[in-house]
Amino acid sequence: MDSIIKILKAIRKINPNSEMNIVGEDIDTCEITWLDGTSEISKADIKTQIPIVEQEIADEAQAKIDN
Repeated sequence: MDSIIKILKAIRKINPNSEMNIVGEDIDTCEITWLDGTSEISKADIKTQIPIVEQEIADEAQAKIDN
């Protein structure tokens, strides 16, 4: 799975209505521009959500295999 997708999904877990532009694919080096009045989310908070997103992605893939 593309790293940018993981970052996006992590952000959306924190704020489902967030609007942003992400340039780059590594959370440590990417530039995030918050749009339309979206409050900034710290990279530390986003990093906290990434393992959760990765587990959800793995669970979804396993569920497809199991079905």
